[in-house]
Amino acid sequence: MQVKPERIDEAARLFSEDIVPNCRGQAGYRGAYFLVDRKLGECVPLTLWETEADMLATEENRFFQTQLVKFLGFFRHGLVRETYEVAIADQR
Repeated sequence: MQVKPERIDEAARLFSEDIVPNCRGQAGYRGAYFLVDRKLGECVPLTLWETEADMLATEENRFFQTQLVKFLGFFRHGLVRETYEVAIADQR
């Protein structure tokens, strides 16, 4: 997602201080990352869920939409939710 360059740190702070704590209250939440490429002005906010059903529940209970609107004005284009399965993970 393309972020207005002057707002990357602000978007990261919002994710860290608001979105992540709210995610912790959702069933199946397992963690989050906020990836940034400052040269390209892009970021990828990632949340990890125990099951696909847990992730989909955040849409059904409107949690996802409630969090998404907090980012309005940060991004150059509309936001698109993409979902992936973690096939392999190596964490130390």
